[in-house]
Amino acid sequence: MTIRVLLADDQALLRSAFRVLVDSEPDMEVVGEASDGAEAVRLAKEQRADVVLMDIRMPGTDGLAATRLISADPTLAHVRVVILTTFEVDDYVVQSLRAGASGFLGKGSEPEELLNAIRVAAGGEALLSPAATKGLITRFLAQGDTDDGQDPARAQRLDALTVREREVLVQVAGGHSNDEIAERLEVSPLTVKTHVNRAMAKLGARDRAQLVVIAYESGLVRPRVE
Repeated sequence: MTIRVLLADDQALLRSAFRVLVDSEPDMEVVGEASDGAEAVRLAKEQRADVVLMDIRMPGTDGLAATRLISADPTLAHVRVVILTTFEVDDYVVQSLRAGASGFLGKGSEPEELLNAIRVAAGGEALLSPAATKGLITRFLAQGDTDDGQDPARAQRLDALTVREREVLVQVAGGHSNDEIAERLEVSPLTVKTHVNRAMAKLGARDRAQLVVIAYESGLVRPRVE
């Protein structure tokens, strides 16, 4: 099945480069281009996009607001947002994940990394670079919250999880894949996937990226500052 990709960036040159790259792949196609967040939300609906490559900094409705709008719209529940950002200056990574983004990727990434990110997001996974994702989430949660990132309401929601689901959630927050978690917990990858899906349903998370944020916000996993 062809992955329908929407490009949202206020720089036409970047959109053009991304279009050439994406359209060169046999399993994906660009179905639209947006220069601001409001247009991205509209085109996501009209063009039935599967994945939106979303820049954060855009005029008018920025990528963060657009991601919130997409995540909050039940008719767009199938749409996955991948934030394109610059790691060194972008202070909105955790906010974008909280808003519902499936993950993020640096604009300086290699072409194969971007294409892989699209496929991973379309396939329902979220941690588009586990080591970098974990490191940045840890960094921003550690620096950005005065209460150690804990959310009492979310901590209480963890009561709905079984002991095994909590164990799996800790591993997901560590940036581990289902296969890695299965090996660590000595269970099958299918069992891990079942626990992950149940945890997402109980916690109201769209995907694994939001599970990571919930794990930190609830205090189940504590940020470590290197």
